[in-house]
Amino acid sequence: MTGDPTAVFGPLGRRLLAAFAAVALSSVAMLTVAALIGTDRGLATAERANREAAAARTAVAAADGYPATGGWAAADLTAARAVAEAAGAQLVIRDATGAMVWPGRAPAGSGPMRGAHHNATGTVATATVRVAGQDVGTVELLFGRAPETGGRAVAWQWVAAAGAAALLLALAVSWYVARRLSVPLVAVTRAARAFAGGDRAVRARLRAPGELGELASAVDAMADQVTQAEQVRRQLSADVAHELRTPLTSLQAGLEELRDGLAEPDPARLARLHDQSLRLGRVVEDLAELSAAESSALSLRRADVDLADIVTAALDGHESRLRSAGLHVDRDIHSPVPVHADPDRLHQAVTNLLTNTARYCRPGDQVQVSVDTVDHHARIRVVDTGPGIEPADLPHVFDRFWRGRNSRSTGGAGIGLAVVRELVVAHGGTVDAQSRPGHGSTFTIRLPLAPAMPAGNLG
Repeated sequence: MTGDPTAVFGPLGRRLLAAFAAVALSSVAMLTVAALIGTDRGLATAERANREAAAARTAVAAADGYPATGGWAAADLTAARAVAEAAGAQLVIRDATGAMVWPGRAPAGSGPMRGAHHNATGTVATATVRVAGQDVGTVELLFGRAPETGGRAVAWQWVAAAGAAALLLALAVSWYVARRLSVPLVAVTRAARAFAGGDRAVRARLRAPGELGELASAVDAMADQVTQAEQVRRQLSADVAHELRTPLTSLQAGLEELRDGLAEPDPARLARLHDQSLRLGRVVEDLAELSAAESSALSLRRADVDLADIVTAALDGHESRLRSAGLHVDRDIHSPVPVHADPDRLHQAVTNLLTNTARYCRPGDQVQVSVDTVDHHARIRVVDTGPGIEPADLPHVFDRFWRGRNSRSTGGAGIGLAVVRELVVAHGGTVDAQSRPGHGSTFTIRLPLAPAMPAGNLG
């Protein structure tokens, strides 16, 4: 992600950071407490198991020193004492009745203890002494309390240090993620506010992860489209002013001459003034037609119609003009080609294409008009053998008021093909032009193909 590295968090970033930090803190705290409790219980269990094992070994040593006759009084407890001392415990031995036989005598009936348990001074681990399959007594190992600086303290220190490190890491990751999420939003917000404030050059230009990157790209694309639309609007105003200025200037100059008596109102002069007024009227009519085409999506009267019939009707109505221009027309129309469209608007689009062909082709050129279906689309093609279109002009043939550098003498305001594009796009279709200078041009309209309808239902 690029952008201002000093960008600070916005309110959303601060909230995200606080939320992430709270989650990280609570998670680390819970895990630390659980680890401490688990470690303490684990150490206690291991310690108890070790002491019980020491008591069992001591019982085995005492059983080995137990004599066949004479009982505990003649027993050799040297080995048992050594095992107890090695375990760090004090040895107590009781006979089967519970009387203490080592290191002295205790009242009978005090009862032997089993396992490992705590007494007032520490932990006691017991084990039964068995000789020849009979219980002859019990050994007790008395362990003092373990110092707090032992293994348990070390384990607690490590757990606490690991918890603190995990918390720091979690906070660092939370800061990074919060910044990663909030900084692009802050940058896009600033760019949008600056753009709304009149700075048409500002862009977010961010590469952010996932949907944030898509959002930044969408905002930049929207700004580009708005800027382009404003440029088109300004250019349209300039083009309209240019198209209206010439006939208005000529008409005004001619009328002033007549008003001031500098020229006679002879038929030739009046005819020239009339031609200028007609030209002015055509420009206004073309502009009205373009405006209607641009809003045609709101006024389309769709019906299930046969596109072949629409193109045939347009050719029949325009055939005389094509012939007067010296063009040879060839029809290749296959019916039916069902579409769900406004027949009047499509008739207008085809008529504009034919008018454009008649205007720019030379006498003797061939024109082929075809209607067919391809790739589940209805297709209209107008192919001519005229002079073609220059490669530099081809991308602009459907722009408003575009007439090309080599076609200024043919007349027209350069609106007809722009109207075609608007009408076709309003129907959900596409129109494109292909041409090679000196080898003619091909205009292709593609429209969504409607489901096949019975012939009697096609309008």
